[in-house]
Amino acid sequence: MHISRVSTILTCPDRNYLIVRVEADTGVVGYGDATLNGRERPVQVLVEEHLAGWLEGHEAERIEDIWQMLFRHTYFRGGPVMLSALAGIDMALWDIKGKAHDAPVYDLLGGRCRDRVLAYLHVHGRNDEELIARSRARMDYGCRVLRYSFETPDPRNPDTVYRQPHQDIATKERVEVTGDLRHAPAVWDSEVYMRDLIRVTHLLRDELGEDVGLIHDAHERLSVAEARQVARELEPYHLFFLEDPLEPLGVGALREVRAASATPLAMGELYNTVADTLPVLQERWIDYLRLDVTHFGGISPARRAATLADAYGVRTAFHGPSDISPLAHAANLHLDLAVPNFGIQEFVEHDARVFSVFDWKIDMSDGYINVPARPGLGVDVDEDAAARHPYTPGYLPALRDAMGAVHDW
Repeated sequence: MHISRVSTILTCPDRNYLIVRVEADTGVVGYGDATLNGRERPVQVLVEEHLAGWLEGHEAERIEDIWQMLFRHTYFRGGPVMLSALAGIDMALWDIKGKAHDAPVYDLLGGRCRDRVLAYLHVHGRNDEELIARSRARMDYGCRVLRYSFETPDPRNPDTVYRQPHQDIATKERVEVTGDLRHAPAVWDSEVYMRDLIRVTHLLRDELGEDVGLIHDAHERLSVAEARQVARELEPYHLFFLEDPLEPLGVGALREVRAASATPLAMGELYNTVADTLPVLQERWIDYLRLDVTHFGGISPARRAATLADAYGVRTAFHGPSDISPLAHAANLHLDLAVPNFGIQEFVEHDARVFSVFDWKIDMSDGYINVPARPGLGVDVDEDAAARHPYTPGYLPALRDAMGAVHDW
């Protein structure tokens, strides 16, 4: 079975998604996700004008060999554009292999290590009452772990509100959504946010009790000193984990945050290669490795990184936002079932328009996701429906601090 054609589908059913389509000479078609939010066009050009020509004619089932060839033969290795392109190709090849053997991808990865997948959902509140109500609604739905975010009015200027990224679509105001904010960035003040974070976490523990897991994403907006302080002050509230307290280039500073607190830490969604994970794993600076399979090169390298993490006692918590398609979410779940050191899976609700393009059947109940035994990734793509949702250029949100300087988003 050889690769006969590689192409892409760029579609926007609520969000922009870049789908890689790989067809084998047997007629089997596989799909993968190469979405790089706000940067879809460069990935599309890379796949169609450079990588497709290398791939056509290769044996479709030699997935690892193909991955190594594409990664190493480019000479200038790595980067999110290249790794997103590789991810889409890698997922599509696993999808083809599963369909060709009438087996779900998790069976090809060694079979299930568990029967179902523990997941967490986002809850966001514009005020305390809304946050508590949304949290209780999630708990009534069966969620055992929640990722909470909130909005903080500036005490010196109530017209200014500091908003955190979130993907709780019930609020109708997702902050983490593409839009042209190049010339109107939001304002951020970490000092005000930090004080409110401790207050809100204390409130949630009082209102919700100890039986629900709490996750908070600092979104790399803290300095080293701020991250140390936050991690230490959050200790009494027993977080499931504190996510991304620092930006990834400051990885060595995690040593100080780890030394300051017993609060569990999670990082990794901005890592691109297995080598990026080595310092935090070897030094045991984190408890959960949060790779984004779509920006990490796909299922093949994510599995290698999970094996490496297992050697250091670190669990997986793969990134699962709405700016990756159901194809990537399915890839996450197949990995979750197959790796022995799975911890938890981030999961979001997509807009209903997404499912006009992606036919994906899963069941979530009592806080767990059950994955049906469908061949390949288990996601069908309606290419005609995708064509009815044309690409819409967009940009990631932007931040500046109170003095007007650029701030990490």
